[in-house]
Amino acid sequence: MNICIIPARGGSRRIPGKNIKQFHGKPMIAWSIEAAIKSECFDRIICSTDDEEIATVAKRYGAEIPFLRPKSLSDDYTATTAVISHAIEFLQKNETGIDLVCCIYATAPFIQSEDIKKSLKQIKKENTDYCFSVTNYSFPIQRSIRITKEKRCEMFQPEMYNKRSQDLEEAYHDAGQFYWGKTSAWVENTGIFLQNSSPYILPRYRVQDIDVEEDWVRAELMFSMLLLNNL
Repeated sequence: MNICIIPARGGSRRIPGKNIKQFHGKPMIAWSIEAAIKSECFDRIICSTDDEEIATVAKRYGAEIPFLRPKSLSDDYTATTAVISHAIEFLQKNETGIDLVCCIYATAPFIQSEDIKKSLKQIKKENTDYCFSVTNYSFPIQRSIRITKEKRCEMFQPEMYNKRSQDLEEAYHDAGQFYWGKTSAWVENTGIFLQNSSPYILPRYRVQDIDVEEDWVRAELMFSMLLLNNL
């Protein structure tokens, strides 16, 4: 049995109501739920939320709400693994044979059902603890700089200053869309960004973290271009 769990707590401060705010004609969370349904990879699609309004919207678009998440797991400091582990333990009281669990973020409008399908095949084939979405940085991280308290610049890795960009190792980051994981890995709180995880690479033009209003505007512009070009 494969389960999808979509964490979506209430009380977003930087973008109020972010999880159900309208994004291209739908509540933001609807894009994640619909991609999960379309993938046909899941026996159940669960939304883990502490918020009644989010629960109502998620249910309207096809997710189950078998519980409301406790407040102790709904603050700014609660890790995603703790939220997923809580949901699994709740489900295991009545369900048996939960093999793989996929965490899909509620603010992932660029997620595509085909990527969910392909990454499921990938984790099964490679038999890793996790398989999650990543993308590469658009600029060499070895050339990154910090701005000091004196409003001046300094490199994080000054030894890389004279290196040619083509000689620098390519770096990747979490794309913030989905995370397939073995039930045991979630429950045991095994770290995701470790050796026994398989990266599923996405193109940069389909990745945008949405934390602040500037991110939201950029995401809407990117989404419009993807629709325009049928990507």
